[in-house]
Amino acid sequence: MSSKPFILLSNDDGVMAPGISALVDALADLAEVMVVAPDRERSAASHSISLDRPLRVEKLRSNVYAIDGTPVDCVYLALLHLVPRKPDLCVSGINNGFNLGTDVFYSGTVGAALEAALRGVPAIAMSVERKLPQDFAPAAGFARSLVRQVLARGPDAIEAGSLLNVNLPAGPVRGYALTSMGERLYRDQVDMREDLRGRAYYWIGGPEEKGEDVPGSDSAAVRSGLVSITPLNLDLTHRTAMERMSAWNLGAQGAAVRVGE
Repeated sequence: MSSKPFILLSNDDGVMAPGISALVDALADLAEVMVVAPDRERSAASHSISLDRPLRVEKLRSNVYAIDGTPVDCVYLALLHLVPRKPDLCVSGINNGFNLGTDVFYSGTVGAALEAALRGVPAIAMSVERKLPQDFAPAAGFARSLVRQVLARGPDAIEAGSLLNVNLPAGPVRGYALTSMGERLYRDQVDMREDLRGRAYYWIGGPEEKGEDVPGSDSAAVRSGLVSITPLNLDLTHRTAMERMSAWNLGAQGAAVRVGE
């Protein structure tokens, strides 16, 4: 068995995407690396999992697998079937485009990292600003530094039940900030069109709109030219709301009680 740490890589841009290739090159001497990624782009797949059809796995070369499913399918299959041992870390990306603020609820990149975190594997989601010509080298260099720090600090470097969401501006890295989730605003729209037979079809979603950056947020950091590192907790419980709702009384059902009290 190899004495090197073991890292699982995935993404939502596809197994042949330049971002994941840049990660492989950056991390190859730090750890044993396995790539398990979708066979094509699966952006905005969020945490979707394929329960209504079989999945096909193609081994492209040693330690590189393509799966005809979602990013979560890839991490699920990898951790429960393909890996030779439990990974020390899962890195998802490098995504071509930011995953800031509420993007994390739609992002397949974050979804893959979240699946690893749910299964007890420390995880990092990495995304870089979409800008032509796209250059993943600075982001890969930062990923290498971050991964080396995580591995050096051991299994508790990333707290159980959490992950790191990392976003990098395009170009050379000028510094980084520890941030909270910001706001990501899009022009919500539905565009209805007709095909050649007169049947309606729809495109949903619109371009990003410039909003006001929340101080200390991921969006504020990247707009100021800094890398944003946002620790995300898988526990979405709104504890302030729990306290407020404890005063509710639902008539015949009585007042709220807390389980175990």
